[in-house]
This record gives sequence, structure tokens and C-alpha cells, in this order.
Amino acid sequence: MTELLTDPRTLGPLILSLKVLALAGGILLPLGVLLAYFLCGRPCAARSLVDFLVTVPLVFPPIATGFILLMLLGRNGPLGRVLPIDVVFSFPGLVLASVIAGLPLMVKPVEAALRSQGKRLSEVAAVLGKTQWQTFVLVLLPAIRRPVLSSWLLALCRSMGEVGITLMLGGNIIGKTNTLSLEIYNCVFTGELDRAMVLCAIIATLSGTMLFTLKRMSAI
Repeated sequence: MTELLTDPRTLGPLILSLKVLALAGGILLPLGVLLAYFLCGRPCAARSLVDFLVTVPLVFPPIATGFILLMLLGRNGPLGRVLPIDVVFSFPGLVLASVIAGLPLMVKPVEAALRSQGKRLSEVAAVLGKTQWQTFVLVLLPAIRRPVLSSWLLALCRSMGEVGITLMLGGNIIGKTNTLSLEIYNCVFTGELDRAMVLCAIIATLSGTMLFTLKRMSAI
């Protein structure tokens, strides 16, 4: 067991996944909150489009979502041609896949929390002379901090287990873009079931820690 844990083929995907999770988490938190706040505004075509794009990963097969992104972001794709960096088959692609996978679980609960509390608190803040930005930062965010943190942890759990979008955007290149989840697939494919079990145990430990933290927060 110790040999499998210290195997570079195990440590490599683990370190890569932690790096992706850290960067994706840093993006998900502000982006998810801002998108949720935006979606709570008056209905319009732009909000409907954003809501659709955010929700799609929940109902659309991840592998299909990844394929569409591959076509859009590839070097010959309409977006890939104008981007200053290569997204496909690279570390940025892994981060993007994690963000897209976790975003719905970040945005939707925060949006619901804002809708349930936002109107009343905003009206009170307006009476007290607060601007819209002051209301958001000083009133709404503190009021929904628990749903924000809970949604963030759920989004991170989802991001860590993402396979379909990651496979398409990252390419599962050994030593470069093979995350923990993809390495489990590689181990099963090559018959290394013992190492696959170790990788599963690592993911279970990380996910369990986040879920335990989430449960503790809910009990406070």
C-alpha cells in the first residue's frame, strides 16, 4: 500500500488534481456568487442565456459538453483562434473543465438564497441609503455566507470527480493532464486494479473531508 501511495504515477495525478482544484476553487467562489447575483435581476434575454449556459452541465452529458468545448476552443475552433493561450490538452483546459462542472452547484443554491433573502434586505439597505454595490458587499454577502460556502464545497466535490469534460479538454496525457479521476480509468484499462483502489481511496478521503466540513457547517 505504501509503495502504491508513494509511486510517482500516483503522486503525479494527485498533485495535479490538487493544483487544478485550488485554482478552480479560487475561480468558482467569486464567479459563482457574481453570476448568482446577476441572475437575480429582472428577467431579460441576457439573463436567460446565462442561466441556460450555467445549467447545461447539469443535464447535458459531460462527454458531449466536453466535445462541444473542444470544437470551440481547439486551435481551429472559433474561440481557439483568438485566445492568447492553448486551452485544449493543457493545464488551463483542466481548470476550465473543473469550473464548468462545478459552476451549476455553486450558482443555483446561491441564487436561491439571494432570492429568498435578497429583496427584503435590499429594501432595508436602500432605506438606510446604501448603494447597490454596498448592499451586495456589506449586507447580502454576510447574510448568505453559509449557503455560499456550502455551495462552494459541493462544487469542489463535483469538480474533483469530473471525467467527461476533463477527458475532452485535457486529453488524458500521461504525466501532463491525467488527473486522479482519469488515472483511475487508466489503471482499470491497464489492469492495475490495486493502484486504482488506492486512487479511489484518495478521492474518497478528499471528498469525505469536504462533505464532513459541509455537514459541520450545516449543524452550526
